[in-house]
Amino acid sequence: MFFSILGSSVKIIASLPAWTVKLHNRMSNCGRPLAAVCQLNSTPDKKANLCAAKELLEEAAQQGASVAFLPEAFDYIGSSQEETLALSESLEGHTMTRYSQMARKLNIWLSLGGFHERGPAWDVDQRTYNSHVVINNKGQIVSIYRKSHLFDVELPEKGVSMKESAFTIPGPTLVSPVQTPVGKVGLGVCYDLRFPELSLALQKNGAEILTFPSAFTEVTGPAHWEVLLRARAIENQCYVLAAAQVGRHHDSRSSYGHALAVDPWGVVMGDCGGEKAGMLLVEVDLDKMSSIRTNMPLKKHRRDENFYTRLSDD
Repeated sequence: MFFSILGSSVKIIASLPAWTVKLHNRMSNCGRPLAAVCQLNSTPDKKANLCAAKELLEEAAQQGASVAFLPEAFDYIGSSQEETLALSESLEGHTMTRYSQMARKLNIWLSLGGFHERGPAWDVDQRTYNSHVVINNKGQIVSIYRKSHLFDVELPEKGVSMKESAFTIPGPTLVSPVQTPVGKVGLGVCYDLRFPELSLALQKNGAEILTFPSAFTEVTGPAHWEVLLRARAIENQCYVLAAAQVGRHHDSRSSYGHALAVDPWGVVMGDCGGEKAGMLLVEVDLDKMSSIRTNMPLKKHRRDENFYTRLSDD
């Protein structure tokens, strides 16, 4: 299925069509760069996941996207803590090598949001980083952000129980926004979305696009996903591009889906839905972003940081 919404600014590909549309120079007909926001259904089968992602990336490149965004756990979603750790790799392993080759072959940048990277002391501490890796169109890793807020949540009344810190090391620091063909991209991962300080720090350091590759649960997704993404877009006057996992991954886990693109005014440009893999093809209009920031200058109106840490008793 192929849909067009909001004029020509967004195309939603819910399942890959038998035909293709070539857009030259990785620009839309209006001359603005194109980003592909992808939705996957990862399982413990790494080979099948790679094939599914490859199909989407080939279509994204064919459609003219210059950057493609994949969700958290694009490599796999294990059915147990033991399987999750056993399937993990280093950045020099087979999975990242294959994605580097694809980026180079397809001449496309990749935002790989949530790679199970083996930690630095793997022999004595078998935990991973949840790593957001950016690869340029030459196949080179240009940035690595390791998820800093870990999803340790118990919602017994809603059937949600997860302790990411049991097998994941929190990242030590944020990383500077990455200059890409669609603009400067500030990197987060999933649960980071809930901490506005992170987004604001990235925006203050030049981010024009915030990205939160995710695997939101079917409980938290309907309540929080869209409203949080729109809030981050509005308060930072940035594009927000959020690739997502969708559907059942194995017997004990499923994800909400609804990979989303939001413009700097907070308007939802496209939604992949909650049923199947697919992608959004999004025009990024940095002139529009600049106009919004000029007309409502939040950065100018924001008080200095000390103002927000001092509360008067009067």
